[in-house]
Amino acid sequence: MTNITLSIADSVYQRMHHYSEIKWSEYVRKMIEKRLNALDLLEKVKDKDSLFTRFSSEQVLRKEWDNEADERWNDV
Repeated sequence: MTNITLSIADSVYQRMHHYSEIKWSEYVRKMIEKRLNALDLLEKVKDKDSLFTRFSSEQVLRKEWDNEADERWNDV
């Protein structure tokens, strides 16, 4: 197994330390693998342009619709 070094802000480290029961290395390993699997799937899609267009459109819509005013409705 290969090792990597990851730099994080001191404030993030302190927050991580608060949850010391979590195996952070394992968590990061799984998240990296999950992202790589998603990227592998993207490479297999023949019509990548339409997929990226759809993704970017969803991101734009999410940015437009997710705002503080809308968040108040979550607790209703």
